[in-house]
Amino acid sequence: MPVTGFFDPPAASRYALRRVHVPASILVDPPPGPVDRDDLVFCDLVIEDDKVAEVVAAGSAAPELGPDLDRSLVLPGMLDAHAHLDKGHIVPRARNQTGDLLGASAASGPDRSSRWHAEDVRRRLEFGLQTAYAKGVVAIRTHLDSQAPQPTTTFPVFEKLRAKWAGRVELQPSTICPIDTFLTEEGRQLADRVADMGGNLGSGTRFVAPVSAVVPPEFDVAMDRIFTLAEERGLDLDMHVDESSDVEARTLIRIARMAVKRGFKGRILAGHCCALALQTDELIRETMDACKDAGIDIVSLPAVNLYLQARPAQGGNAARRTPQWRGVTLLHELKAHGLNVAIGGDNVRDPFYGYGDHDMLENFSQAVKIAHLDHPHDDWITAVTSVPASIMQLPQFGTLGRGRGADMIVTRARDWHELLSRFQADRVVIRHGKAIDTTLPDYRLLDDLVRI
Repeated sequence: MPVTGFFDPPAASRYALRRVHVPASILVDPPPGPVDRDDLVFCDLVIEDDKVAEVVAAGSAAPELGPDLDRSLVLPGMLDAHAHLDKGHIVPRARNQTGDLLGASAASGPDRSSRWHAEDVRRRLEFGLQTAYAKGVVAIRTHLDSQAPQPTTTFPVFEKLRAKWAGRVELQPSTICPIDTFLTEEGRQLADRVADMGGNLGSGTRFVAPVSAVVPPEFDVAMDRIFTLAEERGLDLDMHVDESSDVEARTLIRIARMAVKRGFKGRILAGHCCALALQTDELIRETMDACKDAGIDIVSLPAVNLYLQARPAQGGNAARRTPQWRGVTLLHELKAHGLNVAIGGDNVRDPFYGYGDHDMLENFSQAVKIAHLDHPHDDWITAVTSVPASIMQLPQFGTLGRGRGADMIVTRARDWHELLSRFQADRVVIRHGKAIDTTLPDYRLLDDLVRI
């Protein structure tokens, strides 16, 4: 199998990546040398079969074990805790005419109802998996559009691909639908299906039916129903929360307080949480306190939120203006408050985000620049490695150390500045101790589906 990258790792069962940089924050063992101001350790990684056998001071491994990589930055395989693989790559046939959330929904809904047959979903979803695998992604939690009758088509396709890709990209499903779905019998049936396939129960915080307020009184009724369905089936929750530029969108604190009041035992992941950044300092503190009390984890999607939020109401070329806020939640504050904060990839080449390539290294790079996750760089790399591994309960991923799996990304970059300045197209991806082919699938493979 050809290996595309800036060096060829030895084919031996035991070899070394010599004189490399590794972030101290993702090492499970004490660093074998000093940690520099950017959280980097200069070391040798010795690989044996599918495991990391040793992490030793730079220059300790015998030269014949492997090449001198001159401080190349080595990272664990990355995890995406919030994706939409079933929507991916439809943008050529389902254009967002306004660039905002309403335009995205207006484009994706009709496309789903008319074109998401089993083979369409399978091919697009697997195209995304092939791409993510080549980029060094080891696990993805994907939301699956769950409005009836779509689950009868998408869920079986997903389950077959999950089995097929096990050992390469671990897959976890979550539902996504309007919250008022759970006020109906359809919601109960959906919860049963989720339990059968070992998924996470979730929805947005918007209603599909007309309501008189951003957060209507019916919200608490619907959210109570979601909690009940999850408790009865032992399910965790995965919610799209306050994905809005409206200051009145304040459901995160309500979800957290409801979880505490009922003593919810499952895990809760809250995605987006954009409107939190628009609240008063007092409400922000109260919300963060409530989230900490409830044990809520946060996943932010900076690139997609920057893309969708703060568009002019009319959209299109007739109302061009520069956005005046970034649409991104309070990553620094939430993390400093003691919450787990992950960065996810979200949508790829669909009406909700016209770009992207299932590349968590690129998503991390964008997040650093959008949300100022630098000066110092500190341990933010954990937001795409060990933190989502913890959220997704996949402890085998997200860190490096003696006895850990040899799943990693080796870059030519020697530090964060080089990593974040130049796209790492020549990265070497190592899975189970062996370098993989990182050739990407050609977009032309989907032309008969999406170019109509």
